[in-house]
Amino acid sequence: MTNKIAIALGLFILLIFALDYLVIGADIHIFLGRKLGDLIEYMAFWR
Repeated sequence: MTNKIAIALGLFILLIFALDYLVIGADIHIFLGRKLGDLIEYMAFWR
């Protein structure tokens, strides 16, 4: 992955979070944080 692709991907993710917070107000970052915690716990089980 080049630096340009990484920066564009990072900006896209930030844009999605900003739009969610400003327009929808659905707090998707909380949902994704909880799902990430579940994924980490699941992966630790299989370790």
